[in-house]
Amino acid sequence: MTPSAAPRPAVAPLAVDPEVLAAVAQGRHHDPHTVLGAHPHPDGAAVTYRVLRPLARTVTVVRAGDGQRVELTHEHDGVFAGVAPTPRVAGAAAGDYRVEVVYETEDGTTGPVQEQDDAYRHLPTLGELDLHLIGEGRHERLWEVLGARVVRTSADEAVGTAFAVWAPNARAVRVVGDHNGWDGRTHAMRSLGSSGVWELLAPGVGHGDRYKFEILGRDGLWRQKADPMARWTEVPPATASRVLESDYAFGDRTWMERRRVTDPHERPLSIYEVHLGSWRPGLDYRELAEQLVEYVQWLGFTHVEFLPVAEHPFGGSWGYQVTGYYAPTSRFGSPDEFKHLVDALHQAGIGVIVDWVPAHFPKDEWALARFDGTALYEHPDPRRGEHPDWGTLVFDFGRTEVRNFLVANALYWLGEFHIDGLRVDAVASMLYLDYSREDGQWEPNVHGGNHNLEAIDFLREVNATVYRLHPGVHMIAEESTAFSGVSAPVDAGGLGFGKKWNMGWMHDTLAYLSQDPVNRRWHHGQWTFSMVYAYSENYVLPLSHDEVVHGKGSLLGRIPGDRRQQLATLRAYYGYMWAHPGKQLLFMGGEYAQPSEWSEGEGLDWPVSWDEAHRGVQLTIRELNALYRSKPALWSLDHSPEGFSWVDGGDADGNTLVFLRMPAAQVVPEPRIDDDGDAVPAAEPGGAPLLCITNLSGSPRQGLRVGVPSAGEWTVVLDTDAIDFHGDGWREQTGQSEVVTAHEGQWQGQPAHVTVNVPALTTLWLQPNPDTTGTH
Repeated sequence: MTPSAAPRPAVAPLAVDPEVLAAVAQGRHHDPHTVLGAHPHPDGAAVTYRVLRPLARTVTVVRAGDGQRVELTHEHDGVFAGVAPTPRVAGAAAGDYRVEVVYETEDGTTGPVQEQDDAYRHLPTLGELDLHLIGEGRHERLWEVLGARVVRTSADEAVGTAFAVWAPNARAVRVVGDHNGWDGRTHAMRSLGSSGVWELLAPGVGHGDRYKFEILGRDGLWRQKADPMARWTEVPPATASRVLESDYAFGDRTWMERRRVTDPHERPLSIYEVHLGSWRPGLDYRELAEQLVEYVQWLGFTHVEFLPVAEHPFGGSWGYQVTGYYAPTSRFGSPDEFKHLVDALHQAGIGVIVDWVPAHFPKDEWALARFDGTALYEHPDPRRGEHPDWGTLVFDFGRTEVRNFLVANALYWLGEFHIDGLRVDAVASMLYLDYSREDGQWEPNVHGGNHNLEAIDFLREVNATVYRLHPGVHMIAEESTAFSGVSAPVDAGGLGFGKKWNMGWMHDTLAYLSQDPVNRRWHHGQWTFSMVYAYSENYVLPLSHDEVVHGKGSLLGRIPGDRRQQLATLRAYYGYMWAHPGKQLLFMGGEYAQPSEWSEGEGLDWPVSWDEAHRGVQLTIRELNALYRSKPALWSLDHSPEGFSWVDGGDADGNTLVFLRMPAAQVVPEPRIDDDGDAVPAAEPGGAPLLCITNLSGSPRQGLRVGVPSAGEWTVVLDTDAIDFHGDGWREQTGQSEVVTAHEGQWQGQPAHVTVNVPALTTLWLQPNPDTTGTH
């Protein structure tokens, strides 16, 4: 009789140091995947399974490939462990398992079995190339690897959400949110080596779920932080990030293809600047896609420019203190609904520019400030890392990962949302180390100067990268100093912007306008000085939100005289502005001469626009935009001296300016798109020159003799005093003809001259009749 075989001894789980096990149980270990999940034994015969489920009564691992069930034993503070033989079934994998968990109910009884996936069975979702590019600061699609990304199988089944965050100085990082009752112990992330990136795939987490990162700093304190790469947020004042899985399909292929092959410097650009929350308060993105689109299309602007739409906690900052650089504000809807607004504008033929704020960010403790317990995004030296004027923090532009965060952010808005341009805010504050600082409050650069060399390199990098990857867009600098080469190419030593706001023109002309007509003769230089430097940069002429806030009043309110004179002056000023070299920008409300100062909390005073006199200004803007688009003389040589010629810029006593705008010999219009969606280049004649006469005196200029480049008939194509614009209609009432005849004979440096009568406070535009002048 053969004796029975002795039972084989049970195989113990792989040993773990008690301190490590305690750290894993408490969610403070830097690499919990080395303890939790499936771990083969050295002999290859068995696998240890460890699962963290605090408060669970029982935990069972069920292997998918061979159906092996492993009853786990409680090991320490919510950690359960057990051992199973290595799977022998073909195609079965030790790491392909699910977990069955039973919890105790509130009344002390045993609850139902819950089948769950386990975060610690999944491989990292970032590859070595991603980590290398992040380390080099060259990951141009950073939002596709950091933040929160829904993961699906090849069969399009949702697995969960992959979370990744850069926090190089953290001791531990975990994800907290709706999925774990804001208790992050079960969702501790692993550190991916020296990259500073932490990663975790959280099964069952999906679109719309709220989350934050909980970060253990070197000081031993936990901090809950919103995701710097979050693409969606809660509605402020709530501060959590939200998981986004976008399914929006744009319908603007024709627009985008045309943008790709069009040089934006050679096209019309008139911009309507908008603060979304106060344009018509209460509208969401979808409602704006109807009402704003219809209004801007009626006005005829080529583009809208939105004050910052990136998420910001304080509405009173107008969006200029950003906490969510990758998230359109949730105040007006979801990111896909913002895409719908952009799409609707494009399909209506309107481009979209957004204000972008890479200069500084607020100190909110739940956002970027001291993100991992150290100065991470901000410069560690307060002389360079804090902004004294705004109480904000300044980015560390010399740190590769920070530069990558910002460069990728610019690419994100242009690519994912089809934005057509970025107006970069507060560039001057980035360029100078001593900006708003007294002696002793700043440190010179390595050359002993006051230029922020790292910020300059960053601006060059972002501009060069944007134009390389998104040809046809606009990069516009709000820069208020005489820094040289803001809009010069990077390879020529410039900053590489396409355009720069002309703050000097704005301040000078508004100062001139604020003078009584009888005193304007003493300030004539303020009106003409812009042409001294007009071609030093590629300029945008801004009448922006900054000019109608903080006690400055409205544009209308700074003009002397009664209401009739104020409105006439503003119409004439707009006529001069639209003819001046450079592109135009007008803040909302200016188009109908809102008399009150703008308030973001109250919105625009729309009933004023119903007044006939104010509607006349609105109709003037509409006509200016229509004429501007149709006349290449006004835009085809905006950035070339060949496109402008003074006729009489010195008539200070008469408060009158006269100048010519000349078109390019050949104008390349927006290319035609064929049936296959491909761009077909086109060309057309440049058109006729345009004569602009602006009289800002209080009296008409009768019999004004003006030099012109050709004899023959010239037609008045714009009269800002016309009855149609609710002007006095002085030319109409006195029987003035719309057609005047120019005669041969040198005058004011021109080969011919014409005599015109110009109403007070009026701008006239005249163009030659090619049938009588030979102009082509």
